[in-house]
Amino acid sequence: MIAEKGLSSALNARIIGSGRETIVLAHGYGTEQSIWDKIIAPMFDDDNNNYKVVLFDWPFSAAVEDQSLYDPNKYSSLEPFADDLITLMTEMNLKDANFVGHSMSGMIGCLASIKRPDLFKRLLLIAASPRYTNIDDYEGGFTSSDIEDLLKNIESNYENWVSAFSLGVVDPNDMASVNKFRDCLQRMRGEVALSLAKTVFCSDYRDILEKVETPCTIIQTSSDMVVPRSVAQYMEKKIKGKATLEIIDTNGHFPQLTAHLDLVKVLNGVLGFGFNQI
Repeated sequence: MIAEKGLSSALNARIIGSGRETIVLAHGYGTEQSIWDKIIAPMFDDDNNNYKVVLFDWPFSAAVEDQSLYDPNKYSSLEPFADDLITLMTEMNLKDANFVGHSMSGMIGCLASIKRPDLFKRLLLIAASPRYTNIDDYEGGFTSSDIEDLLKNIESNYENWVSAFSLGVVDPNDMASVNKFRDCLQRMRGEVALSLAKTVFCSDYRDILEKVETPCTIIQTSSDMVVPRSVAQYMEKKIKGKATLEIIDTNGHFPQLTAHLDLVKVLNGVLGFGFNQI
């Protein structure tokens, strides 16, 4: 099926808008492209016809019809995701794009930009992290035992873990956003959630940052239990290309849910889009 229709079709890729400037939105762990829904409407108004927004679902997403696309052995690292991104962008004839990667997609975008810098004009890394566990003088936010407990909880009682994790990583004062993330997680199969969690939370991509030459904007919330501000500051320092850090005053790991208009304002400031600021 992929050979006939292409990876972009299999991953539900779609384009909103018809402008020359491209924005690629890549979702993170446990979610799907609908996680961006709240920022789409403010991104366009009658005076803004210069941009096109590309959305898609990663193979692990429950929104992908062919669930066999996600092979846990293949996707035991982030490199195959970067290869998928390159394939998708090539199929869709996308170049010089502004890539917006949330969470795990931040490092995927970095990897892809190293392999194919011609595809990317700028990387916008939302709540991204090169390593989630503490080591030496690096504060990743989790101890090794924290990650072990997280993986055990996913494996032993997925439903309970989904509820607890959703309340922990999304601002609990915004229950609509908590429920949105929880619903996405619940649609994922437990075995997929477990294998992907191992890939993400046990990864270490600190060494690639010095190879990233594409200009980067690191977008961080004021309080994120998954990615502490020290990680964002570490990335700003280590990325080889020009890197800047933007802080959004909201709690949790999902500013596109809990502070979507603030996120749009940051994107507007960085990229100069004519977004509707209502």
